[in-house]
Amino acid sequence: MQSNCIYLDNNATTKVDPEVVELILPYLTEYYGNPSSMHTFGGQLAKVVKTAREQLAALLGADESEIVYTSCGTEGDNAAIRAALLAQPDKRHIITTQVEHPAVLNVCKQLETQGYSVTYLSVNRQGQLDLNELEASLTGNTALVTTMYANNETGVVFPIEQIGLRAKEYGALFHVDAVQAVGKIPLNMKNSTVDMLTLSGHKIHAPKGIGALYVRRGVRFRPFLIGGHQERGRRAGTENVPGIVALGKAAELEMLHLEEATKRERRLRDRLEQTLLAKIPDCEVNGDTTQRLPNTTNIGFKYIEGEAILLLLNKYGICASSGSACTSGSLEPSHVLRAMGLPYTTLHGSIRFSLCRYTTEAEIDQVIAVMPEIVERLRALSPFKNDEAGWLQAQEQTLAHR
Repeated sequence: MQSNCIYLDNNATTKVDPEVVELILPYLTEYYGNPSSMHTFGGQLAKVVKTAREQLAALLGADESEIVYTSCGTEGDNAAIRAALLAQPDKRHIITTQVEHPAVLNVCKQLETQGYSVTYLSVNRQGQLDLNELEASLTGNTALVTTMYANNETGVVFPIEQIGLRAKEYGALFHVDAVQAVGKIPLNMKNSTVDMLTLSGHKIHAPKGIGALYVRRGVRFRPFLIGGHQERGRRAGTENVPGIVALGKAAELEMLHLEEATKRERRLRDRLEQTLLAKIPDCEVNGDTTQRLPNTTNIGFKYIEGEAILLLLNKYGICASSGSACTSGSLEPSHVLRAMGLPYTTLHGSIRFSLCRYTTEAEIDQVIAVMPEIVERLRALSPFKNDEAGWLQAQEQTLAHR
């Protein structure tokens, strides 16, 4: 199993912080009780869970009572969307965007089969929304506006507070999938228009299998999972104590490192991006280069396939991606980049590099060293180099046979 790799796929998942690993081990081996138990051995863990909840709330600028633990971002998105609709049974309209994560898009598509109407807002070439389109889509029948905070493929950040203000004017609830934003940009829910916000631990150096949903105090919330009394009746199921402890510690560490890590990741990202653009012809950055996460760049390399680039990068021990890990099994080009209107010449050859606070100068140097050679090699094998019309025709034929 490969362990010594250059890992630039942090929007897919992150390395668990060693401090987090050390902290949770006793809760896997020694303190294994159920925090809902009446006896001291289990009940003592309730205090541990509360401390972790306070740590996470501090990162969000929220109150600890507004935190509901979940298993992952997908559960959080599902829970928030369905809770918003159950709380407003007389409203049958949802607004989302064309570039959402499948955890939102596929729920909305299913809800359409159940009689709900869904508006999918478009994005421009830079991946940004048109707030006028949002304004025109809102009605008194709109139950929910659900958008991501930052796009997982391009890093583009949406104008969340402006979206929320418009939703409030029409009495709609506002849910934000902030899985990619938490720990990367400062958040303050106390001064926000957001009603519910989803996050996932494995994006901020906690383990997989733990997440949380922020629910603003006063927002009516119907549970997605029904059973016991856990999470103040908002999410049934025995508490994942090791995961909760891990998420709390990871949140504390994210707060500690946020300012420094943001500056460092942006500097390394920009050097990688600018150097590749200078050294490799016929490539461009996909998405807004100002309103985006500090750790993310998505670059389109014309006339070659992104999958081929990833395979060659993998031979050098470099991990990157061509889009969302949750859609990597699909042969279709990225729905995010298609919604942005990217030409086919770029669409199929787009690669996402996503950094974290563990990314080093030497790792960026290595990627810079091998990428020009990889692109040149693949273009040399392509019969369509410098033949845009031929490339487009070939891509259309490929899509027609899928």
